[in-house]
Amino acid sequence: MNLWQRLTLIICLLSLSAFALPGKAQATTVAAEQASEYLPSLRGQRVALVVNQTSRVGEQHLVDYLLAEGIEVVKVLAPEHGFRGDAGAGETITDAIDPRTGLPILSIYGKTKKPSPAMLADVDTIVFDIQDVGARFYTYISTMHYVMEAAAEQGIAMMVLDRPNPNGAFVDGPVLDSAFQSFVGMHEIPLLHGMTVGELALMIKGEGWIQQAQDLSLTVIPVADYARTEAYSLPVAPSPNLPDDQAIQLYPSLCLFEATAVSIGRGTDFPFQVMGHDEVHLGDFKFSPRSMPKSAPSPKLEGQIVYGKDLRDSDLQGLDLSLLISAHQAFTKAGVTFFTAPDFMDKLSGTDALRKAIEAGQSEAEIRASWQADLARFKARRQPYLLYP
Repeated sequence: MNLWQRLTLIICLLSLSAFALPGKAQATTVAAEQASEYLPSLRGQRVALVVNQTSRVGEQHLVDYLLAEGIEVVKVLAPEHGFRGDAGAGETITDAIDPRTGLPILSIYGKTKKPSPAMLADVDTIVFDIQDVGARFYTYISTMHYVMEAAAEQGIAMMVLDRPNPNGAFVDGPVLDSAFQSFVGMHEIPLLHGMTVGELALMIKGEGWIQQAQDLSLTVIPVADYARTEAYSLPVAPSPNLPDDQAIQLYPSLCLFEATAVSIGRGTDFPFQVMGHDEVHLGDFKFSPRSMPKSAPSPKLEGQIVYGKDLRDSDLQGLDLSLLISAHQAFTKAGVTFFTAPDFMDKLSGTDALRKAIEAGQSEAEIRASWQADLARFKARRQPYLLYP
């Protein structure tokens, strides 16, 4: 190859690297980073934001970005874990003033979960922008439900800035039985629903799951260049006990252990990535939960030496029941109570059928078979609301 041929080859390679190849996926762009799609609708409006630490436009918080763009943000409605995401699971959020902006922060995770007419009296539009993880019991979608209902009842427009679902490739688990509806499960969807919050907002309105659903003016700004099966790494931890991608991947399977005697690592540096017990040894890995004020002030089995499994390098995805079933078998053999909070287990599961099946000794295959008809009906029901391939 002569010098001219070499130069030509180099120029061709450089040219190819500058452009997307045919069929190559483009970079996903969350809705909040598509300003031209939503800023015009917010100008001249008094805006309330339902946001937390994941509500980012690049490196900037959505609140700061909108204020810099001249949008009249009048208040922040704070969900579980708080506006800045530093409150622990279940910790009551209190009203406050944001020291950075001077905006009032009103809690919608405490005594009030549904914004009152007084809270929204000076609001024209509510913007919801929170990163979800795709499990029904993760409470941000319940917060969205109540905010949508308040907006419908009070004639306030609602806008959802969508973000990817890091567990979006999976539709699995029991569909919620309305008899077990609670704040950790409000909708007739599976434990893993495979939808984004924007798609769920459309379904909540379309299926009439809120009061006066027909009256809600709802706008969803989609994620650009996104397919639900593609991997998505969250740039900001969505809550204190989901610090990384591995914890988010394991969360759907390990969260069910919250209703049992087993620790899943709250009070360690690797929550939702390990499991174990002090009396019933579930493996050879040892850890000891400790009080961590921001994420686990009083963790299960605090100060005890716990024996179990280290799942930090596990490739487990979706909803895996083998860990739950094998742990139950070990506890039964040892004569130790496994489901220490059976009612909470049923709320997390959205049914009492899963707990009863495990107690009856059913296999994972048998349990999964019992879900399939309901999952097929759900997939058909959700189809009109899907935004992504």
